[in-house]
Amino acid sequence: MTDKRIVLTTAGSEEEAGKIARQLVERGLAACVNIVPRIKSIYHWKDNVEEAVEWLLIVKTTAAGFPAVQEAILQLHSYEVPECICLNVEDGSEEYLRWIGDSVSKDP
Repeated sequence: MTDKRIVLTTAGSEEEAGKIARQLVERGLAACVNIVPRIKSIYHWKDNVEEAVEWLLIVKTTAAGFPAVQEAILQLHSYEVPECICLNVEDGSEEYLRWIGDSVSKDP
């Protein structure tokens, strides 16, 4: 296993997704954020089954950077309870993983 992490979150608009992604990268909290447009989400919320079009953000960061990524998502997001799921990166291209580590601030 590595110290690299993939963080998933969604946003309710392309504008919000772009704002969150840009802030995470500009602040040195993420090496890269991919935005997957117009996914369809069906979810349980306040005793109802809801449906929405969202934008999926795939955030590349480190274990040390995750707490600051989580805090930034909570700060920047319009949702009452934004998704923020952190996945361990077991393995990958050595060069790519090094790039993630070099790109994320050592003092987030």
